[in-house]
Amino acid sequence: MTAAGPLRRLAVSVASVALAGVGVAGLGPADGRAFPHPVPTADCGPGARPETDVQGRVPAEDFESGRAARGYRCNTRPVGHLDGTGGFKVLRYVDARGRECAYYDASQILPVAPPFQVTGASSGQGVRVVDMSDPAEPVVTTSITTPTMLSPHESLLVNERRGLLAAVMGNAYSSAGVLEVYDIDTDCREPVLLSRTQSATLGHESGWTRDGLTFYAASSGGQTFTAIDLTDPTAPVQLFEQYNVNYHGMRLSPDGRTLYAAHIGNDLTAVQLPGEGLRILDVSEIQDRVENPSVTVLSNLTWPEGSIPQVAEPFRRAGRDYLFQVDEFSTVGLNGTSVDPADYTVGAARIIDVTDPRRPRVVSSVRLQVHQPAERRAAAGDPGASSPVGGYTGHYCSVPTRRSPRLAACSMIASGLRVFDISDVRRPREVAYFNMPVAPGTEAADSGGASAYSQPAWDLEGRSIWYSDETSGFWAVRLTNGVQRLLR
Repeated sequence: MTAAGPLRRLAVSVASVALAGVGVAGLGPADGRAFPHPVPTADCGPGARPETDVQGRVPAEDFESGRAARGYRCNTRPVGHLDGTGGFKVLRYVDARGRECAYYDASQILPVAPPFQVTGASSGQGVRVVDMSDPAEPVVTTSITTPTMLSPHESLLVNERRGLLAAVMGNAYSSAGVLEVYDIDTDCREPVLLSRTQSATLGHESGWTRDGLTFYAASSGGQTFTAIDLTDPTAPVQLFEQYNVNYHGMRLSPDGRTLYAAHIGNDLTAVQLPGEGLRILDVSEIQDRVENPSVTVLSNLTWPEGSIPQVAEPFRRAGRDYLFQVDEFSTVGLNGTSVDPADYTVGAARIIDVTDPRRPRVVSSVRLQVHQPAERRAAAGDPGASSPVGGYTGHYCSVPTRRSPRLAACSMIASGLRVFDISDVRRPREVAYFNMPVAPGTEAADSGGASAYSQPAWDLEGRSIWYSDETSGFWAVRLTNGVQRLLR
């Protein structure tokens, strides 16, 4: 076995210790209730390299035989690729002159990526800026290696309306929270630093209003929540600060008056955290720039099969408001006492109706077969599957548009990029996937499996999805066999 395998597992172990400080979410249905069913499997058309086991699984036998090295795809095909590593976000922006760019963090942990560059596999440091004028030939124009961009953790975001890129310094628990704001509209290939301030207090995750005037930062383990005025992006001003709340990813309603927070919970010593799941906040006084604004909790929502709430993406369909919400990783065992990762609960994803923000309700779940308890135990010996924070679990999802999207895409760590038809919000189904569990040039048997953590980005004109994998780098993936028509 090469050094890459042990070092990758070491890195995940370090991350799991840090993430344990962020909070361990709900226990799952320990009272005997059934888990939600997995979504129907995709019907693969021509050109497929289908999975050989249950939905989402890459069995150990495929690594041993070399099958895993060929990858798995269904109703997708690769368009462009950059070798190396990737972190938590892939973002897309088209600037004022029509130039198309991608942005992604090159590492998951601090300024270096597992396996700590020992094998030369790392993409380097900071946030990579990619010219996507020809998606088949992506070109890295620069890497942003300023202090925050060396370790943005999960906070990196683009505001399309104002052409700004921003992040706060973060890590798996929390960090200094230095906010950096860049102009990417003048030339998306060469971001220009506009400001660097301590306005976020501490950092880990973030949110941004559609109008681009208010940036929110949450430090998760640091238990801080701040709102920052970016009316003048060269001079950010803190508008609001709150302590003793443990929020993760945050998204906002189109008018910026309602905030949807992935709520991890406050009590870091408890096994069952209070209130973990979704918290909906009235932030209208912040949006209206009321002096000394108040923030009101409108509702809290939990679900029994939860893990760590990651983020909830808003969308609207037929006059109703929804969230496509995803949990990351897996958590404490079904019986509340098991320390075997095979028994840990996978929260995966769900669709939540928030038309009445005071009475949100889950309308459907988005899970793969390999996320189910019995299948998870059967897959426990697969490469990467034994990680308590990774393996066959969820991490980030996104929708291509907030107005009546018919697709959603998720990075589901060891299962790669998964694409779901959400035309019927009560009956989502999988329609495509793309999974490269082995880095180019790596022996299959030595691989720790896929490590797809990133929020996917959508290229609607190209009928493509962009995402990154810590194992195999940045990918532009085109939808095929009619699935692309769901983007219209």
